[in-house]
Amino acid sequence: MNIFVAKLSSRTTSEDLKTLFEEYGEVTSANVITDKMTGYSKKFGFVEMKNDAEANKAIAELDNCDYDSSQIVVKQARPRSESPERQRY
Repeated sequence: MNIFVAKLSSRTTSEDLKTLFEEYGEVTSANVITDKMTGYSKKFGFVEMKNDAEANKAIAELDNCDYDSSQIVVKQARPRSESPERQRY
């Protein structure tokens, strides 16, 4: 299952995310998204977990928890086609 994690601290790394989610099961990947120009964190990322039951437990227990001095948001990621369209001006 692909998991979306938002409101991360600017200090949180991909390795930090992996370590956090490994407490719930096997993590196949963990990536904090960074700005291509500056290299700074965009303060969100994605975690991929092999087992859906473990992923759902991680979502339930980590959503709105304090991690690295930030209250993070954790939910199942949806494909872009299912996300509300962004308005462009």
